[in-house]
Amino acid sequence: MTTPHTIAVLGLGRMGEAIATRLAAQGWDVVGWTRSRRTAGAVKTTGDPNDAVTKADLVLLALFDGPACRQVLDDVRDSLRSDTIVLNTSTIAPTEAAELARQLGPAYVHAPVLGSVAAAAAGTLQILAAADQAALDRVRPVLEALGTPRCVGDASTAAALKLIANSSLAGAVLALRDSLRQADALDLPRAQVLDTLELGQLGALVARKRHLLADQPGTVTAEFTIGALAKDMALLAAASNTPLRSAVGLADTPATHEADIAVAATVPAVEDAVLEPLRAYIRGHATGDPTHFRDAFLPTAHIEGIRDGAFVSWHLDEYCALFPGRPALDEPTRSRRIDAVDVHGDIATATMTLSHGADTFTDTFLLVRVDDSWRIANKVYHRHA
Repeated sequence: MTTPHTIAVLGLGRMGEAIATRLAAQGWDVVGWTRSRRTAGAVKTTGDPNDAVTKADLVLLALFDGPACRQVLDDVRDSLRSDTIVLNTSTIAPTEAAELARQLGPAYVHAPVLGSVAAAAAGTLQILAAADQAALDRVRPVLEALGTPRCVGDASTAAALKLIANSSLAGAVLALRDSLRQADALDLPRAQVLDTLELGQLGALVARKRHLLADQPGTVTAEFTIGALAKDMALLAAASNTPLRSAVGLADTPATHEADIAVAATVPAVEDAVLEPLRAYIRGHATGDPTHFRDAFLPTAHIEGIRDGAFVSWHLDEYCALFPGRPALDEPTRSRRIDAVDVHGDIATATMTLSHGADTFTDTFLLVRVDDSWRIANKVYHRHA
């Protein structure tokens, strides 16, 4: 079997774009496609995934989750050539990986990657590869251009090992959060704390993220996708039937996974009391139960934004009436993440991203401390259709 010459990269998020750019720089003919229709720098793009795969020897998937992989593959299946290899770098559930391997047979290589965008750009990813030997040999030059491939058995095993690796990352992030909180409580200089942590078991993580951890106070934007890590922890909990609280200190619901991991990535650490109304807000969306919104907001709160082309300003009762008391039918595919929290004495601001089906919402909150507890005073939102 010949080595691929033309590669279609489906999914041009941060990691997909880095992979596509790396492969193009190494001499492959690369064409990219993404559902958001965004461009990818020097990489050629097309608005139709079928155009991308028609001439491709290799179709590389860099998508958010299993449902996205299934949908995109279903859309392009009739355009795949009989000799095209599908190389999936996405992080998905073991059962989803096994099903794709069953459907595509020897043309499928499951190869989730360990490493950051920077590692993809430098070609230093660690790759957990599982495939028929002939297919693996055929794509090996591509994998080696991206990093170090490690053969790990079947697709289900590769997917499970990736989730385990991400579980350790979540645990390390939470441990780092707790250490920084304790150091702040002791009024220790942040630079000395980071110097000390670099000497211990968290050293590699601290060294990589030090530029984000050094300044205090302030708002820090995480360098990795919090929603993706929270999604992975939910997949691991479902696959292993093991509560993650005992493993990494996370609660057992995906909504709380997301809030906790997001806060861990926001340094300096924010006290739990500030996060309680934001977590209640997430629970409200996850369950459809308006009681959680009443816990999150002050009774005088307003929720404002543009709906169907017109400005709306709802009282809390009007907002709660929008929710039926049960989760949305597509709730398993939805995700929410806290992007930033910034505290100024008795007030705070927070930003959250909600991915609800085809719509993405950016919510911005004003919070206030009243009677020693925090509540949301107002919320404004923007809907990205």
